[in-house]
Amino acid sequence: MIMWHSLAKKHYMALFFGLFSFCCIAQKSRFWDRVQYGGGLGIGFGNGYFSASVLPSALYRINPYFATGIGLSFNYSKFQESTFLAYGASVPLLFNPVRPLQLSAEFEQLRVNREYGFEGADTVRNYWVPALFAGVGYTNGGLTIGLRYDLLHDREKSLQYEPLSPFIRFYF
Repeated sequence: MIMWHSLAKKHYMALFFGLFSFCCIAQKSRFWDRVQYGGGLGIGFGNGYFSASVLPSALYRINPYFATGIGLSFNYSKFQESTFLAYGASVPLLFNPVRPLQLSAEFEQLRVNREYGFEGADTVRNYWVPALFAGVGYTNGGLTIGLRYDLLHDREKSLQYEPLSPFIRFYF
């Protein structure tokens, strides 16, 4: 009886690990089916001014209403003798209560390096700046256009001068 119990236990363990492995493989393939890639690009220029932004990100679609993911951010600007570099990461949370409407919350942490070039004196400032955006947008396919508000806005440190800013987001 002890021998049969030990043998049955081994079979149950093998069955359990086999089912567990099968479920993990099935989950893995479903995981990648729900991942979307995208982000944003930006460029601006004018008289003595240049600005470029690259914002790649990936989203995991939890269900038809919710998505979350991770994003990276790289921003560079030059105005005459002054330069600005900001890089970091963000974690977005998207909610689509109805098809064209998207509500969003996004936490972003950036490292900012500013170098102000003035006649006779250069000033360098390096610091971390957090941002917490609450937004609303119109979605059509993989494109969303909207407005977002930085709840942690700091006029001295934040990237935007004002807490309200437009955004364009795309995912495929």
